[in-house]
Amino acid sequence: MRRVVTFFVVILTALLLQTTVFADVKLLGARPELLYLVTIVMAILEGPRSGAWTGFFGGMAQDFLMNEPKGISALTLTLLGYTVGLLRTYIVTPSPLLPTVLVAAGTAAGVVFDRFVALLLGQGDVSIGYVLQAAALSGVYTALLTPILFPILRRVAEGSRTRRVVRQGAPGVMRR
Repeated sequence: MRRVVTFFVVILTALLLQTTVFADVKLLGARPELLYLVTIVMAILEGPRSGAWTGFFGGMAQDFLMNEPKGISALTLTLLGYTVGLLRTYIVTPSPLLPTVLVAAGTAAGVVFDRFVALLLGQGDVSIGYVLQAAALSGVYTALLTPILFPILRRVAEGSRTRRVVRQGAPGVMRR
């Protein structure tokens, strides 16, 4: 239960920061995607299941708060979290730069996918060049925040894990 509450607080904090502090802070017309960052980092740290759940709930919260078509962000972030979580199993020697690269690539791919699904549903009316530019810039912008936020999210994820207590029998008593 503690883990669920912790992830909920992280998602809510990222959503509030994205809609208040980072809503007007733009880099050449693009803004950071904090929910993408949180989803990708949780997928890196916890695996595909946690990545998908974080993405789903973060995406649904964003869809309802931002008055966007319901489900597009949830679908995008769920698939992104699951995919990055699966990629984690193929990482043999993690480097400190790896989360930043995964956040940049994942954010760019997620923004393109999000806009593609919106276009299929009749919600998009922007050029493909603009979408690619916005995706690349959002990826870079979000990646710039990764070295700052990754250690915080790692500490939160580690602190939310349940600790297993192994009890040993009385000295001299054998267990079968």
